[in-house]
Amino acid sequence: MLYVMYRLGIFLAMSLSLKSAYGVACAVADLWFLIAYADREAVRCNLKKITGLNKKGELNLMTRQVFRNFAKYLVDFFRFQKIDNEYIKSFVKVEGIEYLHEALARGKGVILLSAHIGNWELGALVVSALSKPVTAVALTHGDKRINDFFTKQRMVGKVKPIEIGMSLRSCYGTLKNNGLLALLGDRDFSKNGLEIDFFGSPALIPRGPAVFAARLDAEMVPAFMVREKDDTFRLIFERRLEKPSAGGEDERIEEIMEGYVSVIERYVRMYPTQWYMFRRAWKR
Repeated sequence: MLYVMYRLGIFLAMSLSLKSAYGVACAVADLWFLIAYADREAVRCNLKKITGLNKKGELNLMTRQVFRNFAKYLVDFFRFQKIDNEYIKSFVKVEGIEYLHEALARGKGVILLSAHIGNWELGALVVSALSKPVTAVALTHGDKRINDFFTKQRMVGKVKPIEIGMSLRSCYGTLKNNGLLALLGDRDFSKNGLEIDFFGSPALIPRGPAVFAARLDAEMVPAFMVREKDDTFRLIFERRLEKPSAGGEDERIEEIMEGYVSVIERYVRMYPTQWYMFRRAWKR
């Protein structure tokens, strides 16, 4: 059923104008918001933690906006075949790309550190168009048809996906060849993450970005593609994160993780309705 919905989604996204596709997506999102109790409650709890709000009405409005923004994210992903240089020029404002160039000039590979914020998929496509091809670690879907569907869409955007669980060697190869490796640092899918303080409470955070940075001395550049109110985007690169030189590997990994969690916190706080976390981010 989910695969059929994705196929219908891409048909509508490719057939309709962008504005109309967004309209249909928001209508579907509103229905999803009403019937998906578990997802709705998880998002509401996360927003309450992030914002400190307690009023149910305010939290409901923000939660609904998360659902709508995620639906728009899917529309953008489905329309990858329509994304070209003219679209990028018209819809994407790029900030701080010099930080990416500086990191690449060091020749040790660059980890593009992002999160489930805004439109990371479209961001990887734009980076591939503006700089060099991006290799991205992606979640494997249980349904092979869905997995193949997502892989095809990413490759349309000249983004090479690597499946979680089979990624170690390919990730090392990408960085050793001074390539771009995109990793999301806000949700652990491997069950091997580390509990790090996140908005004042411990949360399980993926170790992967920090492990690669510590072991290969690769540079880490935070990068976020966020949606503006008029449905254009800003692709923001930040200065490379400093890596500790002292201490054992485990200590350095934890310090690196604390550094990128701090950056992710800042963006989640700025764009709470663009953080797509449909499960509770904190155990307690």
